[in-house]
Amino acid sequence: MFAVVTLLIKTESDGMTFFMGNTTSRLVFFDVLAGMQSFKWQQWLGKLAQHLLPSMGLQEQYDLLQQEISDLKKQLLEAENELRITRHAFESQDGILVTDANNIILKVNSAFTRLTGYRQDEVLGMTPSLLKSGRQNADFYRKMWIELREHHYWQGEVWDKRKDGTIYPKLLTIRAITDDSHHVINYIATFSDVSQQKEANENIYRLAFYDPLTQLPNRRLLMDRLSLALVNSQKNKSYGAILFIDLDNFKTLNDTKGHDFGDLLLMEVASRLSSSVRQSDMVARFGGDEFLVILEDISSDEQLATQGALRVAEKVCQAIRHTYELKGYHYHCTASIGISLLSGGNNNIHEVLRRADTAMYHAKQTGRDAYCLFDPQMQAMIEHKAGLEADLRVAVNQNQLLLYYQIQVDAEQRAYGAEVLLRWLHPERGLVPPTQFISLAEETGLILPIGHYVLMSACQQLKAWEQSESTRDLVLSVNISIRQLCQDDFVKQIKDILEVTQVNPSKLKIELTESLVMDGTSDNAKKMLELQQLGIHFAMDDFGTGYSSLVHLKRLPLNQLKIDRSFVGNIVNNPNDAVIVRAIIAMAAALDLEVIAEGVESQEQMEILRQYGCKAFQGYLFSRPLPLEEFHGLLH
Repeated sequence: MFAVVTLLIKTESDGMTFFMGNTTSRLVFFDVLAGMQSFKWQQWLGKLAQHLLPSMGLQEQYDLLQQEISDLKKQLLEAENELRITRHAFESQDGILVTDANNIILKVNSAFTRLTGYRQDEVLGMTPSLLKSGRQNADFYRKMWIELREHHYWQGEVWDKRKDGTIYPKLLTIRAITDDSHHVINYIATFSDVSQQKEANENIYRLAFYDPLTQLPNRRLLMDRLSLALVNSQKNKSYGAILFIDLDNFKTLNDTKGHDFGDLLLMEVASRLSSSVRQSDMVARFGGDEFLVILEDISSDEQLATQGALRVAEKVCQAIRHTYELKGYHYHCTASIGISLLSGGNNNIHEVLRRADTAMYHAKQTGRDAYCLFDPQMQAMIEHKAGLEADLRVAVNQNQLLLYYQIQVDAEQRAYGAEVLLRWLHPERGLVPPTQFISLAEETGLILPIGHYVLMSACQQLKAWEQSESTRDLVLSVNISIRQLCQDDFVKQIKDILEVTQVNPSKLKIELTESLVMDGTSDNAKKMLELQQLGIHFAMDDFGTGYSSLVHLKRLPLNQLKIDRSFVGNIVNNPNDAVIVRAIIAMAAALDLEVIAEGVESQEQMEILRQYGCKAFQGYLFSRPLPLEEFHGLLH
């Protein structure tokens, strides 16, 4: 059939010539087929039959030609369907642009107009360069055309400009159309607006790597950047630094004003930090009220790099120190900063962070609103403290804590009581004094089980002393911490201990430091009063070192004031201390409170105290703290 059609098209008739070849467009072929049912076509068909089918009968010739016509009609229908599909595909949601080999626009679809704002009549004869936004440079387009010429295909993201001037990203695909000789005759470009997809991807990226509150990089992105900074430090042989920043007393703002005020503060701090460093430096929110700054390439000299990091830390402290206005509320904030240098020799990011964190806590311990450079000695102290904490937990469970007793005497140096003092018999360190582990116990919360153990042991000892005439009148003083007193069930704990031991409550005296009592809440005063009503006595320890007022002293259920050893030790040589001691004794008498002086080490000190009216004493003049058996020997 195709041979017949080809011969037919090459035959001239009535001065009209039709040519069918591979380079003829499909649309031209459709025009030829559309004329096959015309009158002239039937004439040509008859002439063809006369030339090609002379040996056939008329009926046979007719049947054969009818079959040919039927087949051609079928092909025409298929071609029309294919053209219809092509036309609908051309009018897709994606923009389509067709150019000739010289990149002159020949045709665009309606999606092109919708996406770019240009009508077809506005772009015909133009080149696609009118869509350029300027975001991509000449090198970008040069590489694109190289790939198109080599592979007849290119795909990538391009930022183009609409007719109204808005710039948007699009995914562009360009295909080159070639003829039989492999020469490019057309380019077909299809593209889609990827603004929403790009925005969604950016949102996902920001959620993964940025803090949603402050818009700063989060810990995940920080760790990546820090790792890269260490690599660059080693490669460039230069020093950098990290600043570990922790806001002082941030929890107080959250607790008093609410988390919305805390969030406002964090956002403002983030802004001030970003303004305090170079654009190349990174400011990140590490978590909670902690921020971290990475300073890269400060100097190749370690000393100069250290000085540079310290200058930035001072600048950051000053920036944070300025007053904040949070919804009309003026708030003053400070920060503690730890600094650790970055160098190629240390490529462990966790070690760098640990050093900066250690330095930051050292800055807090020095009084806050400060910065501190990491020193290896700090790490040694941290490790020693961690080891001591682990050992202290073992000591609590294995009964390594011992009770020592220091005698308390009256004006005639007769024993009337004792103070229980805690000692730790460490299997390797030996006898550890309380100054080395009590504060650690407070920090870790171990003071609660330790304090309960001391109270229980003291009451058991009082019960044992009741059995002997020489000890049944002794009063035993026990120190408690603020964490113990603040427990909701503290009173119940004491009552349970008294119930178990069946001891006389009047023989138990609880000592609280002056600062503890002054900082205590009204609830703590109620607990003290409830215990006092049971018969327990209360003494204010270290009196004179805090900020007591007569109002507090009058309101609190106290029985005794304990003059701090710092005044007693200088009473002989320092007139000011002597005046203070005399004033304390006189004030206690006016408030009907007992007085005891601790730290008495000489007979001269005792005589002066006695002259001032003090009637109870404690110190090395009478005895050091002793184990129970030695204390009993001292009594006898």
